[in-house]
Amino acid sequence: MSDSGNPMCPLYISGKWRGIAGKTGSPVFNPSRGSVIASVPMCGPEEVNEAVASAKAAFPAWRDTPPNERAQVLFRVKILLEDAFEELCLGIATEHGKTLSEARGDLRRGIEVVEFACGIPTLLMGESLENIARGIDCHTDRHPLGVVAGICPFNFPALVPMWMWPIAIACGNTFLLKPSEKVPLTMQRVVGLLEKAGLPPGVMNIVHGGRECVDAILEHPDVKAISFVGSTPVAREIHRKGTLHGKRVQAAGGAKNFIILMPDADVDRTVEAVKDGAFGCAGERCMAGSTAVAVGDAGKRLLPALADLVKSMKVGPTDVRESQPDMGAVISAEHKARVSGLIDAGEHGGAKVLADGRGTKVADAPEGFFLGPTLIDEVEETNPLMATEVFGPVLAVMRAKTLVEAIASANRQAFGNGAAIFTNSGKAAREFRRNVSAGMVGINVGVPAPLAYFPFTGWNDSFFGDLHIQGKEGVEFYTQRKTTTTRWFSFGDGEIWAK
Repeated sequence: MSDSGNPMCPLYISGKWRGIAGKTGSPVFNPSRGSVIASVPMCGPEEVNEAVASAKAAFPAWRDTPPNERAQVLFRVKILLEDAFEELCLGIATEHGKTLSEARGDLRRGIEVVEFACGIPTLLMGESLENIARGIDCHTDRHPLGVVAGICPFNFPALVPMWMWPIAIACGNTFLLKPSEKVPLTMQRVVGLLEKAGLPPGVMNIVHGGRECVDAILEHPDVKAISFVGSTPVAREIHRKGTLHGKRVQAAGGAKNFIILMPDADVDRTVEAVKDGAFGCAGERCMAGSTAVAVGDAGKRLLPALADLVKSMKVGPTDVRESQPDMGAVISAEHKARVSGLIDAGEHGGAKVLADGRGTKVADAPEGFFLGPTLIDEVEETNPLMATEVFGPVLAVMRAKTLVEAIASANRQAFGNGAAIFTNSGKAAREFRRNVSAGMVGINVGVPAPLAYFPFTGWNDSFFGDLHIQGKEGVEFYTQRKTTTTRWFSFGDGEIWAK
């Protein structure tokens, strides 16, 4: 137990849950109520060293476990996740603040990665070619790296860690997970299911903490690769420091995803999709459509309906199954204040607030971290709102005369995760797809996040590294190739063998 009376999240090392004495606890909130529900210990090098040693000791046996047997563990995990699905989703909604519907999407997309990883016997197959020279054959194999680590953000308590560990352990690596200190409970429950599925001790390990813990992971000589998701400044530093210490790193950063609204876009379907893209998960996702560019007369056609739809959204607590709102709370009081300050700056910079969420009050949850959906029109590129990733329920609307001008605006910002266009013109869609500087493109799709068997292909300042998260690139990231060239001489021929 922590000093406050709330449970202290345990570490998971060598297949055992255990507490940690003498460490400061960081509070875990229920954002819907503003109340503390748990705490996490702030680990340092000692705990990281112990967890890495556990993973290193478990690696040889797990590496030598046939891929189909590793896949069987994941098949059992998938069944257990399905059995516990609704309970896990309520836990996600409680510790994060997203709606139950959004929590279900969070976990469902994570389960899809488990399903993808169950195909590891096929995914690990190598290549071969006979007779590359006379009597010489060549083939490649994939081998796991060893101990690998995942450092996760708060916004998807299930999906983001599950972007990482299912593929990593399926490939034969052992794993060290550092969940976000804001949402540690979901993965604690999921790792309990990994135990039930028969994952050997030491293959998965959990530590908690902040910068000291992260630095210990980055600097540890036995950690071979690091997956990270978070803000761009931190992703850049993770990549710099991790590679400096000789590690393979994939670091996904932030975004400012542009949605281009063309004059011929279908009004009803477009405004619904834009609303979901901007305000789903309270805007706390790196694929949020946070900036819309209305081209030509599109603003006149779409914005009145969009403003009405935004104003009609219900905001409220998400920690009960009944009476779910359209949007839940943001993660913390500090984050609410930050996003509110950015709205203030945007308004002072000359933008026009069409729907204002800053004064949102929820009668049955007065202490919750609620910030209503906010729609801001006439935002210029020089507006302070455009200088950073907002990561909250805010949609900024810009204007452009042409599609070329809209694409140029999107390409001038530093990020490059996603971009979308709403149009009925195949020519406009093709021009946008070819010319926009983003790794994931949606055509009449507001959130173009790929499924588990495709890579999550952020560009520019949205990603640092060479091999992306998910899909076949994920398998490549967690493995290294070995090429064997073979020639056999003719032992067995000739007189000596006959005698």
